[in-house]
Formats: sequence, structure tokens, C-alpha cells
Amino acid sequence: MKISSRLQSYLIITLCYIAAALVGMWVFQTLPTALWLSLLIADLGATLIIWILSQLLNNASVYDPYWSVQPPIILLLTLIFLGEANLGSITLVLAVAFWGARLSINWMITFHGLHQQDWRYDQLKQKSGRCFPLVNLLGIQVMPTLIVYACLLPGFFYLVRGGAMNAGTFGGLLMILGGALLEMVADYQMQQFRQRRRDRSELMRSGVWRHSRHPNYLGEIVVWWGVYLVMLSVHPELWYLGIGALVNTGLFLFISIPLAENHLATYKAGYEAYLQETHQLMPVPKRKR
Repeated sequence: MKISSRLQSYLIITLCYIAAALVGMWVFQTLPTALWLSLLIADLGATLIIWILSQLLNNASVYDPYWSVQPPIILLLTLIFLGEANLGSITLVLAVAFWGARLSINWMITFHGLHQQDWRYDQLKQKSGRCFPLVNLLGIQVMPTLIVYACLLPGFFYLVRGGAMNAGTFGGLLMILGGALLEMVADYQMQQFRQRRRDRSELMRSGVWRHSRHPNYLGEIVVWWGVYLVMLSVHPELWYLGIGALVNTGLFLFISIPLAENHLATYKAGYEAYLQETHQLMPVPKRKR
């Protein structure tokens, strides 16, 4: 299916996500299993719907908004139907909603339409050939869904168990908001840079990007450790749920960042020197040897 209109693409993707959300809610309400397991199966069911629709639309980027749309919707529905409305629970949902809205808006700004998909998916399609539908399902969609689900699980249990609040909870909420604000500033500065740069080979070396190569990824990592801290502050017995934030951090450090930097090195001028002069994540001056 060939779709060139950006507005038309937005509308089609919105309908795709409405369908996925309806299927997910139906699966969650139907299953007689434990809440966490029902949520996982429902999440995977919604992902399967997005995968089928991405196949029909011949564009794996249909999945891209899932990362930012899934968590706010799940936490909001959890609060409404399973949780208790208090200061802690409401603030957590609002903080994650702010993060999700920021990420969704950035996706809308950088999304050009269903006539093209992310360059990383094009690379995978070229390498995998006829196996790309399976690579799309397992690598592009199911794996991120599982990671985000694991990151979200601490927030889910925090809401289901009452959403109490203390000093640690407050610190976790500040981490979520701080991480989302860092991402927002980084995205805005990068958009402004792209509008004024003369060619693609120029490097962004100002603002939060001056000393950090990936401040937006740093913000993403901080957000999910914040969600974990919110839960841990009230339910330390669930310490093992930090596996989600840990795997998410590993995803950025060992997959997303190397993949992005290998791509940038192919066309950015002076990129090797840039690697030596800046930190991978922390936006602070790098000590010279």
C-alpha cells in the first residue's frame, strides 16, 4: 500500500493503535490469570495487531509510537480500574504521561509518512531478505514490547498496591520528570540545529549536546530508573523488578548507541575526534589526558 500524505499516515496509524488498544483491553479482561501475566499477554496481543498492520502497510515504522503510547495508557487504565487515586499514584501517571507525550510529539515531528521507514529497519530488511517479516515481529516489535513491559511493571505494581508516597517516591518522580525534561531539551536543540545547519556532515556541539553524544538516551534511561525507584521506595521486597530498567540501559549501551554511532561515522565530519572529546551519555566536560 502506497501512502504519501503525512496527515493520512497519522490517521491510519491512529486507527491502528485504537484497534491494538481495544484488542489488548479485551484480552486483559478475558484472561483468568494473574494480573501481571494478563497484562503481559494483552501487551503482546496488541503488539501482534500492530505487526499485522505493519505488514499490510509494508512499513515497520508503524510500531515506532508503541514505545511512548503503551506506558501512559497502561498506567492510566491500571489507576482507573485497579488502583487507588492518591497523590503518589496520580503523580506517577501524570509524570509518565508527560514523558509519553513528549516522545510522541518528537516522533510526529520526525515522522514523514508511511512512504518511508526508519533507516535501521531498511538495513535489517536488506540483510534479512525474505525473513524480514519474522525479524520485524521478533526483533523490531516483540523485543521492545517486552523491555518496555519490564520497565513498566514496577509502576504497575506500585499502582495496584496502593500508590503510597515518601521521600524516596518523591525522588523517583523527580527522576522521571528530570529525564523527560532532558529529552525534551535535547530534542528541541537538535531540531533547531538541523534547521540551521548547512549540510548533514556537521556535528551538533552545543547545548546539552556539547559534552554528551546521546543526552536523549540518557534521559530515557533516567526515566525508567525513576519509575523503579518510585516502586522500590514503597515495596523494597520487589527489588528484582529493577531487571526492566537494567535491560533497558543495556539496550541503549550495547545496541542502540553503537548502531547509531556506526551510522553517524559514515557521514559526519571529524567523528572520530568527536568520540574522543565527548562522553557517551553524561553531559559534563570530558577530562583531557
